[in-house]
Amino acid sequence: MARPRYLSDEDHERIRAAVAEAELLSSGEIVTILADRSDGYTDVALAWSALVAFLALGILAIAPEFYMGLYDRLIADWGHEWTPRMILSLALGVASLKFAGMLLLQLWQPLKFWMIPAPIRTMRVHGRALRAFRIGTEKRTTGRTGILIYISMREHRAEIVADEAIAGKVEPGVWAEAMHALLAELREGRTADAMIAAIGKVAPVLAAHVPRLPGDVNELPDRLIEV
Repeated sequence: MARPRYLSDEDHERIRAAVAEAELLSSGEIVTILADRSDGYTDVALAWSALVAFLALGILAIAPEFYMGLYDRLIADWGHEWTPRMILSLALGVASLKFAGMLLLQLWQPLKFWMIPAPIRTMRVHGRALRAFRIGTEKRTTGRTGILIYISMREHRAEIVADEAIAGKVEPGVWAEAMHALLAELREGRTADAMIAAIGKVAPVLAAHVPRLPGDVNELPDRLIEV
């Protein structure tokens, strides 16, 4: 399945320009990532399917007449008698059908992501942002002054992660302002403006705490990375 394209070429250029402008007054490096999703959530889909199958077995145990009567009407001959083996086979069939049906339903992505509990979405996005930061940003600048702005579209989550030289100097509430500006635009469906708003809030923080040094070079790409 092809990944949706959330931003135009013009949006990409606007974000790149915002990053480049923000870095003019700072030795900090801003990395921007826009992800379609932060995880496949296969384990969550399997858990829901298993739960539905288990509930079906519970209903079968409480009211077996429904499924047994349905089986008799659809398949069995007149005068059919139930054996323990046939009852167990019926239970296996019901559980398998319910499991497979629930798994197929979750192939529809809006339903799948609606069914993912919010704490799990938050945890997975945070974990993916940290991995992306460690791979592409952390310790990759001379003074450890990298900062990552990460948006995960399907989960409706975002993260701001800073390297040691910045994180140790800035109160967490400062990043909350940038996050508030980012989320305000995202709620209106303006993804590019959301990223630019966060960059605009981060820029003065970087300029204040890691001002641009003589001979400073651009160590990380300014372009938005879509994954």
